[in-house]
Amino acid sequence: MELFLHQIISGISNGAIYACMALSVVMIYQAIHHLNFAQGEMAMFSTYIAWQMMAWGLVWWLAIPLTILISLAGGFAIERVIFKPIENAPVLSHIVIFIALFAILNSLAGFIWDFTIKSVESPFGKGPFMGSPLLGKHQAGMIGVTIVMLVGLWAFFRFTRTGLSMRAAAANPESARLVGIRVSRMTALGWGMAAAIGAVAGILIAPVVFLEPNMMLSILLYGFAGAVLGGLTSPLGAVIGGFLVGIIENLAGTYLGGVGAELKLSIALVLIIVVLVVKPEGLLGRKIVQRV
Repeated sequence: MELFLHQIISGISNGAIYACMALSVVMIYQAIHHLNFAQGEMAMFSTYIAWQMMAWGLVWWLAIPLTILISLAGGFAIERVIFKPIENAPVLSHIVIFIALFAILNSLAGFIWDFTIKSVESPFGKGPFMGSPLLGKHQAGMIGVTIVMLVGLWAFFRFTRTGLSMRAAAANPESARLVGIRVSRMTALGWGMAAAIGAVAGILIAPVVFLEPNMMLSILLYGFAGAVLGGLTSPLGAVIGGFLVGIIENLAGTYLGGVGAELKLSIALVLIIVVLVVKPEGLLGRKIVQRV
């Protein structure tokens, strides 16, 4: 029983990171209706920025907010400079740009900081959380930060004028324009917020997986699985899907004898295939019907 509880709690802590990535994927998908294959590399690059600030002597609690602000501005700029000019281009053009952005950020991070693995200290410390053998301080910190961020995002989209405008622009761009909402600006802001959320995920996972240019590749796949499982049209569904993927991954790795650490990633890919075949809209996504 203790092993089962440990795997559940560990799955929830991992799922917190997957939930952040899934949410950032869904935010960009709602803005441009395409999956951003460079989302993980954007998060990785932001994590390097945070690490560099700390290497210069800045404390965690200053480096993290500054990195989030830089990521927000960077995501906004990427949408304005790169994707705004091709917003009406074919889907293949967007995919090519995403792949190019992936390669550029990965290579640029290696060029600036080299490809050697770097250790990152946890801002929450080491050891058990409140003496519990089932939960570590960093795991508890990951879960806590994710919950606080998600509650803040919910309040932003529910109670602020900008958040309501972003929801309207994503749900019905034509109607949003008619009531005076600047849809293109809301799209760019969505990109910026997705980049900031991804930065949080990268910073939280870096002490666990170590910092190197390819650190977010598997995390992004888990994020995609969470987004597909919860629903690409539902931010709440993406969050729930991310947590479920973390729990399923841990339980399968523990109780299915043939699934070791090397095959855990295949669980995410199997989940994506199963959901797309059985329930393409996901758990909480809305079914889109088009008249032809």
